[in-house]
Formats: sequence, C-alpha cells, structure tokens
Amino acid sequence: MRSFCQAETIFRSSSYNPTMSPLRGSTLGVVGAGVMAEAIIAGVLERQLVTAGKVVASHPRADRRHALGEKYGIHVTADNAEAARRGDVVVLGIKPQVMPAVLQELRASLAPEKLVISIIAGATTATLRSGLDHGALVRVMPNTPAQIGEGVNIWYATPEATDAHREQARALLGALGHELQVADERFVAMATAVSGTGPTYVFLVMEALIDSAVHLGFPRHLAHDLVLETLKGSVAFAERTQKHPAQLRDMVTSPGGTSAAALHELERGRLRTVLADAVWAAYRRTMSLSESLSAGKDPEPMPPRADA
Repeated sequence: MRSFCQAETIFRSSSYNPTMSPLRGSTLGVVGAGVMAEAIIAGVLERQLVTAGKVVASHPRADRRHALGEKYGIHVTADNAEAARRGDVVVLGIKPQVMPAVLQELRASLAPEKLVISIIAGATTATLRSGLDHGALVRVMPNTPAQIGEGVNIWYATPEATDAHREQARALLGALGHELQVADERFVAMATAVSGTGPTYVFLVMEALIDSAVHLGFPRHLAHDLVLETLKGSVAFAERTQKHPAQLRDMVTSPGGTSAAALHELERGRLRTVLADAVWAAYRRTMSLSESLSAGKDPEPMPPRADA
C-alpha cells in the first residue's frame, strides 16, 4: 500500500517552444488513426512539434486515409507495420478487439530505441510488452476533451523508457491538454473510470438539467446555454478559489432556501451512491477488458447486475 500511495505525479499543461520540442526531427507513426489518434495528430501539428511530412498514419479504410491525408497533409498507409517502422515515436490507437493481431504485425518493426505510446483502453504494459516484444512503453488514458486540446491525460512509463522518451511523451500528450504522469500503472486503470469516463457523467448531468429547465418552461436553446454557462462558471469558480467542493456547496446553500430544498432531493435520490456505483462499474469494466486482452481473448459483454 505504501508504494501505491507514494506514486509520483507530475501535472502540467505543456506549452513547448517548437524549436526546443523533444519531438523535433522525430517521425510520428500512428497505428490506427481513429478519433483520439487524430486528435494527437492535430495537436502536434498545431503546436508545430513535428511537421506534416514527419507523420505517418495507418488505417484500414481507404476513405479514412484519404480524409486524413487531405486534411493534414500527412503520409497515410494501409500497412500498420509501415507506420511503426517509419515512426521514431509510435502511437497505438487501434481498437481492443483487433489488438492481438495488430501487435503481432508490429513485432518486427520496432527497434529497441523506439517509444511506443498506447491509448488502447484496458491494455496493460505487460500485455503490450508480451505482444510487441518491446520494452519502452507508455500507457495513456486520454479523455474526450483532448479532441479540442482541453483533455486530461494520465500516463505511465515502463522502466525501459528513458528520460528522453518521457520528455517525448510529455510533449505529445501536452498537445492534448493537461498531462499527468504516475509511477504506478494502477492509477491509469482507475483514471479510466474517473477522467476517461468522466465526460459521460458530466454530459448526462448536463442533459438532465437542460431537460428539467425545458420542463419548467424554458425554450431548449436557452436552457442549453443556461446550463452550459452554469457548469463552466462553477468549474472556473472552483479553480479560482481552490476551495473544497463541500465548502463551495455550503457557500450557496442558505438555510431553508432553494439550494437546501434541491440538495434534500438529490440526497434522497442517493446521487452520491449512484455516481460511486457508476465509477466502480467503469473500473470493473476496465479490469475486465485488461483480463481479456491479457488472455488474448475478445472482450466479453458485461453481465447484468445481480439486482437488476
């Protein structure tokens, strides 16, 4: 338990000078250029950490390859091994279901000095090491706001990853927003249930509040703006004041007032417990995915809850 609690963390929003970028002169190979991998491509190009001519991305669909090539001016290929072979830093953005076959494809294309960064949900570094026969690995859990450079990306590097590798990872992930390095890989699995899945919880709360406002009589477009700005302002206020959420809640809860009445209903509806259950369900699913991938099996559907 001691080593778990003492996991080292580094939290920052990276803003590298392009001429000083640890990725300068490196080729970025992207295997499986899906939505999140595209966010990485867009981020590193926007920050000029690499040039378009130094990015090689693979995807099985010709239309997707054409779209990426046209939009970013990067090299595209249907050959996963080519993207890995040409990349100094290789990003794995493939789906968990195809991971065993793709890792086998890449084994012969990864020289020991290459850094491999995985954004595959549930894939542990032990599974990646076994499948790739490669040691210098970074496992990352990004989240949806990374697509607009506002994500939070928690990552773990294997002991074989050098200081130079870690700086490359830090620069690349900083292009997606905030990056948080941890010394214990278990934090990455936990983050999948908190920050990785977190936007889902926020969007559901947002939707419920908008629907409630419409039920009160607001036009939907006005309800949308009212809720969105309330959430944005509340987060900004929490960041600015650095107060505990309980203190902030107390600040806006007058005895016998509207907030007190609303909180009574939320507590009566077990909101805290429902959120905790949701986080634990996401974590259990993450561990289930990890177990399936480690065993070389396709991820199994989640069974229904016993009390469902």
